[in-house]
Amino acid sequence: MSSSSCSRGLDGGASAAAAAAPQTATTTAARWPAVASLTMGVFGLVMAEFLPASLLTAMAADLGVSDGAAGQAVTATALVGAVAAPTLPLLTRRLDRRVVMLAFTGLLLLSNAIAATAGSLPMLLVARVMLGVALGGFWSMSAALAMRLVPGPQFARAMSVILAGVSVATVCAAPVGAWMGDLWGWRSAFIAAGTVSLVTLAVQALTLPALPPRDRPDLRVLGELLRRPQVRMALLAVLLVVSGHFAGFTYIRPLMEQVTHLSVGTISAVLLGYGVGGFFGNVAGGWLAGRSERQAIVAGGALIALLAGLLLVAGDSVPVTAVAVALWGFAFGALPVGFQTWIVRAAPDQAEGAGGLLVAAFQAAIASGAVGGGLLVDRLGALGGPGFAVVALTLGTLLTLRHGPRAAPRDAA
Repeated sequence: MSSSSCSRGLDGGASAAAAAAPQTATTTAARWPAVASLTMGVFGLVMAEFLPASLLTAMAADLGVSDGAAGQAVTATALVGAVAAPTLPLLTRRLDRRVVMLAFTGLLLLSNAIAATAGSLPMLLVARVMLGVALGGFWSMSAALAMRLVPGPQFARAMSVILAGVSVATVCAAPVGAWMGDLWGWRSAFIAAGTVSLVTLAVQALTLPALPPRDRPDLRVLGELLRRPQVRMALLAVLLVVSGHFAGFTYIRPLMEQVTHLSVGTISAVLLGYGVGGFFGNVAGGWLAGRSERQAIVAGGALIALLAGLLLVAGDSVPVTAVAVALWGFAFGALPVGFQTWIVRAAPDQAEGAGGLLVAAFQAAIASGAVGGGLLVDRLGALGGPGFAVVALTLGTLLTLRHGPRAAPRDAA
């Protein structure tokens, strides 16, 4: 998910699914090198997805467009990812999953290469569309592949390893991207991302076993899931909360440059604080979601809404901005695990299909946040992003507080 988008905190959802899915494993011995290659794929995808947030103003200046227009590089990826997540498993259901995953990584490599050489916004958007296809497809199939690469009792651990790539990318992508962009230009960050993709492709080719298609997903399953009230409520909450987060996060660099007046070096340090905060937020969010996914989402959403409001009124203060951005990263860590746990419990019998819908909702939310935030930033200035965030996160948090799952039954086992 990114996303989409997703974070290491999804372990909570993975753990919930594991109890229902251990029998799906087909291996007698765990294939940990193959699992590690999927971790590399996740790292490369999330790094590429997050790079524009740290390079936005430099990209906009070089391509001759506004900050809001450059932010649509995030929108393009998210929109395509939202469509790709539920549809690619259907379109590729007759293909060996090894071939499909290698194709996604190859597409990621091509996307980075085109982004690094793009001379115009349309060409950059083409690259980001390719990334969206790879991102949506990879995320929608990763959990199902993990089930086939390790014995059932080790599924949660395998997901933890795979999703660790998200945590590392979250910590590294924004600060390293800003630092490289300042030293060698924004294109250098995409060259580095392309190098990572190339290495990942080689490792996956060496370690992934043949994985003949086994599941036969179809549109009827998705339609049946959407008729379940708790599934619909979870997806609506995702759209509100995640769009608010990304409206603020996508345009955080313009705010730090134009309102707080920070240097590029200081911005890199603040973004590193965001990434480190996100890493620890994943851990805390996983613990809280293990007790109550509703509480995890409400706590994370309420804190981000508060921090966005703080930036609206005191974003010109360096200490306030630095602390708010770091805490923002921490608060977001609770959200993906909370939503993943909610959706798995809402559809334990169709966890893969529900996961695809969740990825689609995450990507749609990222796109709407980038679009809405971009419109406000271009019309009202850099504080438009936090303004959007306050409204959307408040609505999503209240929705979860009222309609989120109030009981999380645990098996005695």
